[in-house]
Amino acid sequence: MNILDKFHNWRRKRRWNKQYKTGRWDSLKSEIESKRYYQIIDFMKKYAVENPRILDLGCGDGVLNKRMDKFNFENFVGVDYSDVSIKKAKAENFPKSEFLVSDIVKYQPEQIFDVVVFNEVFYYIHENEKRNVLNRICKNLSDKAIIIVSIYREGLGVWEYFKENPKLKEIDFKRVTTEIEKTYWKIAVYKQS
Repeated sequence: MNILDKFHNWRRKRRWNKQYKTGRWDSLKSEIESKRYYQIIDFMKKYAVENPRILDLGCGDGVLNKRMDKFNFENFVGVDYSDVSIKKAKAENFPKSEFLVSDIVKYQPEQIFDVVVFNEVFYYIHENEKRNVLNRICKNLSDKAIIIVSIYREGLGVWEYFKENPKLKEIDFKRVTTEIEKTYWKIAVYKQS
């Protein structure tokens, strides 16, 4: 990484931390956002193995984990770039859960997962790194693993990486809408082909 990339990386981390400190992302806990989180959980119930090992990339302060109160899982690993958000997630003391500060571009899973959730994060990955990130994560999937991708609105620069990956096959897709105009999410589930 050259000096300019290091500077941009530092500035980006500082911006995310400031946003979590000031409550910019508290809206993720709203009732409107709950629709998409519950769709992610429904996909896990429908397609994941029983008692899965879950990796939530872009976990923020643990909103998905908080909404999983009746969903059984073996363990849950949340990864986010913001150390402020991870500190908030750890303070929740979620059972069977671990939260890590890491840049997804550099994150190397230390275990095999049954569910991976790219939770509103894939479009933040630099274009040159998206394929590398997806390939690295795919190496840490169990045989029956699923990948769930949640994207706000259209998700330009996202879907082609999953649809064009010869190792993945889309098995379900939902458009989660709200009463608010132009507020919707696209959520897809993939498995290894």
